[in-house]
Amino acid sequence: MIHLHHARGSRSFRVLWLLEELGLPYALTEYDFTDGSLRSPEHLARSPAGKVPALEIDGGTIFESGAIVQVLTEREGRLAPQPGEAERTAFLEWLHFAETQAICLQNLNIQHNFIRPEAARSIPTMKLETKRLVVTARALDRRLTGRDHLLDGGFSAADCMFGFNVRSLGYFLPRGDYPAIFAWWERMQARPACARALEREGGEMFDRDFFEIPDA
Repeated sequence: MIHLHHARGSRSFRVLWLLEELGLPYALTEYDFTDGSLRSPEHLARSPAGKVPALEIDGGTIFESGAIVQVLTEREGRLAPQPGEAERTAFLEWLHFAETQAICLQNLNIQHNFIRPEAARSIPTMKLETKRLVVTARALDRRLTGRDHLLDGGFSAADCMFGFNVRSLGYFLPRGDYPAIFAWWERMQARPACARALEREGGEMFDRDFFEIPDA
């Protein structure tokens, strides 16, 4: 049995969605960022930085969402151009670009939601990460303008990699500034596998619709 270690609102949504797209049976263990469970010896043995996702599969464990996505698509031979095939390079570029963007989102999330007291938050850091996020969002919006998916060949696991990102993006940047991104996300949510993943996750992690941030 494939076993996904997951937390709501985290990058492990990418793997949850991909497992649904691949139609693979899996067990799901969910974690809370605030209760210390991600720092337990058991979880650190699976993921040395104490993060999610971690995926138990084929007698071993894989951590880091990009690595998991690449291993799963190669294992199944689906939802990604395989080595030597057309668009393999583009697939890998967008796979890793998703992580570049996610780091900006993570840093903003930490500033807005995890640093206490509020006076300890860094306005310069928020400004910098917002500027970096804008650059990545503009690039993604350009890529998605006039196309249904990231790759010319159609839906792929590269789209799954941005599932976490775009869900978070609208909390920190105005949705109306990135019409292609959010039109893409509407299409993705209509996919049965994405809808199942969202339902299984059980909702968003943020307690408001938008976080006011300094102008980029």
